[in-house]
Amino acid sequence: MANAMNFVTFNQDYSCLAVGTHNGYRIYNCDPFGKVFENKEGDVSIIEMLFSTSLVALIYSPRRLVITNTKRQTTICELTFPTSILAVKLNRKRLIVVLEEQIYVYDISNMKLLHTIETSPNPNAICSLSPSSERCYIAYPRPTSSNPSPFSPPSHAPPSAGQPAPLTGDVLLFDALRLEAVNVVEAHKSPLSHVALNTDGTLLATASDKGTIIRVFSVPGAQKLYQFRRGTYPSRIFSMSFNLVSSLLCISSATETVHIFRLGGSAPASDLHHSSHGSEASGGYSPVESISSSPSNHAGPAGAGFEHYEENARRRNGGGSFGSMIRRSSQSIGRTLAGAAGGYLPNAVTEMWEPARDFAFVKLKKPGVKSVVALSSTSPQIMVVTSDGDFYVYNVDMERGGECVLTKQYSLLDSSERMGQSLMYE
Repeated sequence: MANAMNFVTFNQDYSCLAVGTHNGYRIYNCDPFGKVFENKEGDVSIIEMLFSTSLVALIYSPRRLVITNTKRQTTICELTFPTSILAVKLNRKRLIVVLEEQIYVYDISNMKLLHTIETSPNPNAICSLSPSSERCYIAYPRPTSSNPSPFSPPSHAPPSAGQPAPLTGDVLLFDALRLEAVNVVEAHKSPLSHVALNTDGTLLATASDKGTIIRVFSVPGAQKLYQFRRGTYPSRIFSMSFNLVSSLLCISSATETVHIFRLGGSAPASDLHHSSHGSEASGGYSPVESISSSPSNHAGPAGAGFEHYEENARRRNGGGSFGSMIRRSSQSIGRTLAGAAGGYLPNAVTEMWEPARDFAFVKLKKPGVKSVVALSSTSPQIMVVTSDGDFYVYNVDMERGGECVLTKQYSLLDSSERMGQSLMYE
């Protein structure tokens, strides 16, 4: 199909949906659903929005980033990178570009390059930037200290191009405002497959390549707060997203089930007291001028945030090993009965005992179809977009949980006048 989707994503407050196709890109309002912008030029492999503003980041060719103003339909700037661009993330203060072995950090107000983070090979672009302008963190796999051995993917993983993947299950937290690494999260023993920061930059969700256990940590304190079981059998994680108030976490995978986990309470006061946490305003698509239209030269300091953090950590801990420092940085899940008893049981046993199951779930029509999920910012609903071009909206029973009810379905690939009409379900 000529209009087959290359890429689909929600904006930072889940009020809009952006789709990149072989013939341009489209932007939709989620509620009420409707197409609000379309450009039919170019093969768009990646598209990212800045909330509901007119600024859009586009990848047309593998190494070229184009920043566009959709209201004026003008190009703000273009940047070319040494290797293929794997992901782009942005908030009101920073724009980051993820390559396989680097992360470029820009000031979004003038597109000046502020910092270059050197990473271990990260072909799957495992990285997250918090939407918050005040608590502006980047989460990515902790670089390995030495050259890793050849990576052998798990049996359930799809075929790859043969690139190495991160061997570590640890996450490095990088402050994108102060431009320094601030902590290491000892998340999993297996390699990471997905990370997600919440809206306020106070929580981090992680999944390993097994995809069976999901963990949530405080940011930047790296304390383990929640542990959930997605399933018994390994599965590739496709998407992971908090709702705006961080009370729910939704996850899609290569199975037909989308899981919704309930989070209770909030992050520790020690992580929250020094910041004001006003969530970015949500709402429909409303083009607003956002950044300067003058491009900057592709220059800036190259930084090794991990090495700097590791050296400082060693000094603080009396020259101890990096492994011991990591163990001190990640705390136990809490003084619950399971946690206390877990100290006397083998790790494999406690991992099966502690995790909580999902609060609610969605059963998709087709298993194995790639999907992106988000929780609505205006109502108790979960939104699911599949690689088939279908956009589903399900009601979530916030009191009883259980299976969510499909209420609306739209096609993102139908270009007729009837695009966006709702198919209602009882």
